[in-house]
Amino acid sequence: MTDIVVVFHSAYGHTQRMAQAVARGAGAQLLAIDADGNLPAGGWELLKAADAIIFGTPTYMGSVSWQFKKFADASSKAWYAQDWKDKIAAGFTNSAGMNGDKQGTLTTLFTLAMQHGMIWVSQGLMPSQMRSARRDDVNYLVSYSGAIATSPADAGADAMAAGDLETARLFGERVAEIAARFQR
Repeated sequence: MTDIVVVFHSAYGHTQRMAQAVARGAGAQLLAIDADGNLPAGGWELLKAADAIIFGTPTYMGSVSWQFKKFADASSKAWYAQDWKDKIAAGFTNSAGMNGDKQGTLTTLFTLAMQHGMIWVSQGLMPSQMRSARRDDVNYLVSYSGAIATSPADAGADAMAAGDLETARLFGERVAEIAARFQR
């Protein structure tokens, strides 16, 4: 069995709900970055022991939240020790806009993983791009490099699109399947 950790920051609950869907699909443990950008006690050890790490953050101003950035910067100790080298990695994000420059955030997560020498897992889902497509379809927002979701700024996490949450769950499943292939 693979140990998978979903490490994420969520300010308003939307990214947390997405993290829960990813974790459900992956059979993963959730590890929340707090409002000050810190991990709980034992968090770094949990990440070191994991076979796969899935990164999650809201997209603010075209990139990760400052809390996630603080976590990423603090991961330099793990980088120096090569603690995450050859682990499976993936990422997801959420923002209010349909586009919202989420690709910038996924690129930041990808770059973090590459600097750690990790192995990135793509979305692996076909897009929902036909005229008959509906907002609650899987991969309606069409992302290939990671899971993405859109949550209107004036709506709570309970109003997230079912298709985005199912996309996140399926993404978690894919990461778990890939991580199992790399099991030593």
